[in-house]
Amino acid sequence: KEEVVKKVLKTNVQSLVELNVIKNLAGSAVAGALGGFNAHASNIVTAIFIATGQDPAQNVESSQCITMLEAVNDGKDLHISVTMPSIEVGTVGGGTQLASQSACLDLLGVKGANRESPGSNARLLAAVVAGAVLAGELSLISAQAAGHLVQSHMKYNRSSKDMSKVAS
Repeated sequence: KEEVVKKVLKTNVQSLVELNVIKNLAGSAVAGALGGFNAHASNIVTAIFIATGQDPAQNVESSQCITMLEAVNDGKDLHISVTMPSIEVGTVGGGTQLASQSACLDLLGVKGANRESPGSNARLLAAVVAGAVLAGELSLISAQAAGHLVQSHMKYNRSSKDMSKVAS
């Protein structure tokens, strides 16, 4: 809703839609992206993969994502979606058996096989990945549209050196 975009995200619907077109769609096309028309899906996919014992090398296929934002309800409200056609996850074997990763899968309610509905735990984990990517996309795009991303990087930059004065 428009009120949420303004109050929580500190921006407006039109700015979000325009930024998505310029950065994620046109910018990615100019950069020669193959399926990577998004703000930072691979960061979120990789984090969840490591936390849940997935193979981080599957990030390439699993991070293929197109983020779409559109103004709806006469331009007042925002509709956001992510299309991720190949999220490769599993809930049995490999790194899923490691203690921390197993605990994370258990916390999500997807640990192991589902005997009544084979594959359903993996499908649910894939939905968790996509949902987290959607939330991360909205957060980053909003921070960029509001100008908060650059401000926070400048404010919290921990480097004490002025790199522009460092000799090569």
